[in-house]
Amino acid sequence: MADAPTIVYFGNDWAAENRTSSHHVARWLAARHRVIYVECPGLRAPKGTGRDLRKLVRKVRLALAGPRPQPEGLSVLTLLQIPLHRFAWVRRANRALLLVSLRRLLRRLRVRAPVTWFVVPHLASVAGRLGERLSVYYCIDDYASLPDVDAPSVRAMDEELTRRADLVFVASGTLLATKAALNPETHLAPHGVDFEHFVRAQDPGLQVPDDVAHLPRPIVGFFGLIERWIDLGLVAYLAEKRPQWTFLMIGRVAVPDAEVPRRRNLVFLGRRPYETLPAYGKAFAAAIIPYRLTSQVLHANPIKLREYLAMGKPIVSVSTPEIDGFAPHVRIAHDRDAFLSHLDAVVEAGLTSAQIEAQTALASTMTWDANLRRVLARVEARLAGRRESGREPGPP
Repeated sequence: MADAPTIVYFGNDWAAENRTSSHHVARWLAARHRVIYVECPGLRAPKGTGRDLRKLVRKVRLALAGPRPQPEGLSVLTLLQIPLHRFAWVRRANRALLLVSLRRLLRRLRVRAPVTWFVVPHLASVAGRLGERLSVYYCIDDYASLPDVDAPSVRAMDEELTRRADLVFVASGTLLATKAALNPETHLAPHGVDFEHFVRAQDPGLQVPDDVAHLPRPIVGFFGLIERWIDLGLVAYLAEKRPQWTFLMIGRVAVPDAEVPRRRNLVFLGRRPYETLPAYGKAFAAAIIPYRLTSQVLHANPIKLREYLAMGKPIVSVSTPEIDGFAPHVRIAHDRDAFLSHLDAVVEAGLTSAQIEAQTALASTMTWDANLRRVLARVEARLAGRRESGREPGPP
């Protein structure tokens, strides 16, 4: 951008256990602009578990530490908020606390007229109040349908931010119509893929990690956060029907232990570093997307689908609006029996070299760089229009 502004980026936990689109987008922007990444508290209220309490203590400590430079070239700041969004008085208190904290921060860092970039909805009240040149809402989920959130308050914040933002980008076509009804400056921006990273799974020289090398083949694999939107009943059914196969689930298990199915051939490996995922994926005979068809899932645009494509793996998935668009490259199942039947077929036959080449070529066109260049071009055009019209922001 000419006279490039600082981007104040409101995202989720920078040290989150799974790398989300929020992290990919922020890293890409930081390679081109000064980015201050503001960590925002979660949408759900803490449950009082040991993990939640440890996370709360950590957040307070980080908030007191101030901005923290990162190797990616951005600075991370942790915000303090009361995570009880269902109460109006809490939302008002949070708004006052946020505005004071952020305005003080921007003055201290000598930031004037930034671009504010929101990837979470619960800072809606901040948009337009920091003297920004432009506010962007990069909406990647139907946030009100996430597990354990107060849906009415989250929906209200999401709609407020959609109306207040100068530009809105949505990750899926199903979100486009509802957001465009609230803000005509709403545009589709599908997720990308870290292509060069995941295509490494096709490298003959890449070693499969020791902790899965001994597992019985074939291995049917999944990686990602194992939350309530994962149909563990389906996974258990598949493992029961094919006891000679290994079903490998990689990622933090975020559901209660009592809900985790136990089968001899069903392995929950836990979280593994992002850098190692292609090596684990190399062991997959097939990759699966076993979602439960919640409202959140029906609006989702799964990054892992593109990652599986880049790895050159056969893919079997449930049917969702976004996944159905990849039908030439994905076996799509509408019930358990069809899912099992598709798995039988792909595990037995694998992919031809032509199919792997087609998947790889498709994934190579959907990189974060390609997708975000289009997003940034629209942001730049809007900024240029404001400069030409002489609409200069005032002080925050």
